[in-house]
Amino acid sequence: MVAPNTLQQAIVYFSDPDRAFQYALNLRWPDGLVSCPRCGSDKHSFVKTRRLWHCKGCKKQFTLKVGTVFEDSPLGLDKWMCAFWMLCNCRNGVSSCEVARALDITQKSAWFLLHRIRTAMTDMTGRKLGNVGPVEVDETFVGGKIKNMHKRKIPKGVHTTGGGSKAIVLGMLERGGNVKARCIADRKKQQIDPAMTDSVEAGAHIITDEFNTYGFLETPYKRDIINHALAYVDGHIHTNGIENFWSLLKRGLTGTYISVEPFHLDAYVAEQVFRYNNRRNSNDRMRFEAAMGCVAGKRLTYGELTGARLPH
Repeated sequence: MVAPNTLQQAIVYFSDPDRAFQYALNLRWPDGLVSCPRCGSDKHSFVKTRRLWHCKGCKKQFTLKVGTVFEDSPLGLDKWMCAFWMLCNCRNGVSSCEVARALDITQKSAWFLLHRIRTAMTDMTGRKLGNVGPVEVDETFVGGKIKNMHKRKIPKGVHTTGGGSKAIVLGMLERGGNVKARCIADRKKQQIDPAMTDSVEAGAHIITDEFNTYGFLETPYKRDIINHALAYVDGHIHTNGIENFWSLLKRGLTGTYISVEPFHLDAYVAEQVFRYNNRRNSNDRMRFEAAMGCVAGKRLTYGELTGARLPH
């Protein structure tokens, strides 16, 4: 049976446990050299009836799920892969309630499953922007407005016409390249400077609005400014690309997820970044395989997700 290209084909394809296992195996170890995720040894024996390996190095057993976002999950690969397919290819995201109904699992399990998939989607490569084209840099505010809060919860002395206490997301989009985004505590130099240093090459051409903090960054950049009080486009100087990304992000946050805690916001930002960076020159299967190819070496426990236990 040929590899799936649509969700309907994926459901049929991955309904066969052996086929789903072999597909995931090829994505995790594309060279065919299976190694123990604990000790790294490639000396092992395979127990076909249980789909696990017995490592001859550390003398322990391991499965395809060990050392990945799947680890300790009782859900089968058929449900995992359908959830991966849906989240990678739904433009505005997919809610845990919808996934729970589609996969016949509880909403709590679906919520945990989706966050583990977002962990796999998170870019850990460390590649910097600025080698292809100019980088548009902007910040956006995410959160409710004070005027929509219950009057008992409005802080004393605060006007109801204000914007409220919102989370801040810093975005950097390279024209002709990728986008990077992350949450920051505030819009001061101490927060923006290290975020840009980690994501944009020193000396790169950046385009920002008139916000003056960008003029005092320690990392040197060639900067062009678009003053939104006068115009939104001045030749090639504009930030419309990153504004487009903000519209996609907020469409998912307000339309699909509705209420996102600041503690989890980075995960939802990473999800949208992944889809945005894989929007061109790829189809649904290629996006699915790109995400599935990043499951190894990443782990998210329920304690870490809920804040009950900090990650190591």
